[in-house]
Amino acid sequence: MSIELNTNDGHVTITNEVIATIAGGAAVECYGIVGMASKSQIRDGIAEILRKENFSRGVIVRQEDNHLHIDMYIIVSYGTKISEVAHNVQSQVKYILNKSLGLQIDSVNIFIQGVRVSKD
Repeated sequence: MSIELNTNDGHVTITNEVIATIAGGAAVECYGIVGMASKSQIRDGIAEILRKENFSRGVIVRQEDNHLHIDMYIIVSYGTKISEVAHNVQSQVKYILNKSLGLQIDSVNIFIQGVRVSKD
């Protein structure tokens, strides 16, 4: 699925994969995030950290009527307050998607797939 926008300059189509990649990039910039995890982690049994080119595998973009919902699967750093990290990711993703694509996001749902010691 994709989002269709009509502007003064013409017609714009934004695919869900583009939205997912931008959202994943915004999330990994937040403090306390080790990386994005695969959304199929439950079936895989292990939480793999996704590389930059695979961020869309850790994000689900859902469109229901005219509402846009994003589900994100992340791995947090050991010793951080999970609720604060999740709130920061939600705020950052909404802000970046609104700023870069002009999209209003109705909800950003965070699913913690694991806790890891970051290698800083």
